[in-house]
Amino acid sequence: MPLASMTGFARSQGSAGGYHWAWELKSVNGKGLDLRLRLPQGWDAIEVPARASAARHLARGNVSATLTAERTGALAAVRVNEEVLAALLETIGRITPRVKASPPSLDGILGLKGVMEITEMEESAAARREAEAAVAAGFEAALSALVSARRNEGAALARLLETRLVEIARLTAAAEASPARAPEAIRARLAEQVKSIVGTGEKFDSDRLYQEAILLAAKADVREELDRLKAHVEAAEKLLAEGGPVGRKLDFLAQELNRESNTLCAKSNDVSLTAIGLDLKAVVDQFREQVQNLE
Repeated sequence: MPLASMTGFARSQGSAGGYHWAWELKSVNGKGLDLRLRLPQGWDAIEVPARASAARHLARGNVSATLTAERTGALAAVRVNEEVLAALLETIGRITPRVKASPPSLDGILGLKGVMEITEMEESAAARREAEAAVAAGFEAALSALVSARRNEGAALARLLETRLVEIARLTAAAEASPARAPEAIRARLAEQVKSIVGTGEKFDSDRLYQEAILLAAKADVREELDRLKAHVEAAEKLLAEGGPVGRKLDFLAQELNRESNTLCAKSNDVSLTAIGLDLKAVVDQFREQVQNLE
């Protein structure tokens, strides 16, 4: 299964059942799957199947889905409110003898509020079902396009992440091969540190000095960090090869890579090894930043 990004955009539109409709889907990063549907009044029947479909195709991301639907070609229906008209004519008949004025015109009476209403003719149940079926199919089409867009971006991210892993592996190998890690180099640095301490003229217990030397040697050894870095790189490469919604797992590995690179820098007491550790930290940060876009 290919990798997928959490960002993407898709649109679908069409006409059916006397309606012209359009879907717009936008997706951005999110901890889980959050589908926010914006539906016109009267289209609530679309929500349940849309949510079920999104859950089948998407694992993570904040997804905004907006539907616009406009009824086209609907015939107008003219309705006269007979009760209001009758009451109005009765009132006119009562007050006409008492008021000197021109008799009311027909258009004047019909223009009064509540006498006449112009509305769209009610749609048939068959037309409504046709429109809802087309809108539901349109959501599926837009969702499919969104999934495709997210996978295309995911493929590009996979190439970038693989490049970063190759660089992390190269820097790990460089740290492992660093002359600063040679036993002779470590002994030389320890001897220099011990000489500096003894040269102060103060008396030191030989056993305590020996223990301190052991601690310094242990601190200078980054074997464990290098082994874990290599193991994390192998695990990340395996996840990239497997594909699917592996963003959270890769993010965890990115945190572990960052932890080991920090420890490598902290343990290093050689300029060249520290420089490798800093370069390693920079690449790990880039890796983690890109991983956070994955589903």
